[in-house]
Amino acid sequence: KRSSGQPPKKWVLEPGQPIVIDMGARYHGYCADMTRTVFLDHVPAIWQQRYQLVLEAQLACEKGLRAGLAEVAGDALARDVLKAQRLDGYFTHGTGHGTGLEIHEEPRLSSRSAPERTLPAGAIVTVEPGIYFPGEGGIRIEDVVVITDKGCDVMTRAPKDLDAMVVRRKVAERQPA
Repeated sequence: KRSSGQPPKKWVLEPGQPIVIDMGARYHGYCADMTRTVFLDHVPAIWQQRYQLVLEAQLACEKGLRAGLAEVAGDALARDVLKAQRLDGYFTHGTGHGTGLEIHEEPRLSSRSAPERTLPAGAIVTVEPGIYFPGEGGIRIEDVVVITDKGCDVMTRAPKDLDAMVVRRKVAERQPA
């Protein structure tokens, strides 16, 4: 319902623009969550660098998670990678959250978590670092993992390498006039 009487603003996707797609599903009452950032036609150099840093932060977090780790320490695994590049001010949310019967539940990978809160074996959590630049756009990469005593198992199978994140439009061939 439009209260102003004005038509809704139209969004125009521009080549090279990051497009954050956050998606989920429900199966037998359980929730899934995944985010990928795609680019239309090509990835400008600055966004290539930013994407690789977010991916590095996500992989570092996934590598370091394990049962018994403090939630705040889990958040720091990703946040510290971005902080080392002075991008932590653009990372404005927690690194992840539990998912199960609810899409957002405990445990949480957050800098605001109480230090005594730890990750239990068998917990299913998201790992979703992201950076967002006002007026430019942002990048988030999200997987779902299962916490184990020895680490975590990544359940998400969708690709996340940068080349796979480019949506290439086919240009229609021109017909002679």
